[in-house]
Amino acid sequence: MSSPLVQSTGRRKRAVARVRIRIGSGNITVNGRGVDDYFPNATHRMILSEPLRLTETGEQYDVDVTIHGGGVAGQAGAVRLGIARGLIDLNPDLRPALKQAGFLTRDAREKESKKYGLKKARKAPQYSKR
Repeated sequence: MSSPLVQSTGRRKRAVARVRIRIGSGNITVNGRGVDDYFPNATHRMILSEPLRLTETGEQYDVDVTIHGGGVAGQAGAVRLGIARGLIDLNPDLRPALKQAGFLTRDAREKESKKYGLKKARKAPQYSKR
């Protein structure tokens, strides 16, 4: 396997994706498996391949991704951010298009922590007057 042109990182919720981009034919592998095998939902596959489709570079590069943490939606978002960051490292001229589409923004929403005396972050026990 050839050495990667670019390595980048994408994060979303608890998911962390390490993305390596190589010159190739458009293959995407996730944790050693094909993207169709790892993400059976077509929506998640669409989310992670949006930067490649927008920049029309889907057939030029092979993408190898290592993911850990989070659920499938968070992992798909993390891969999308990692791919977008990697494409900018390869070609800085792609930045305005990716930025305008919102693919370079790290979605900072995280799970709110549980407070003591409550059942969850905000859910309180039922109040009883008597």
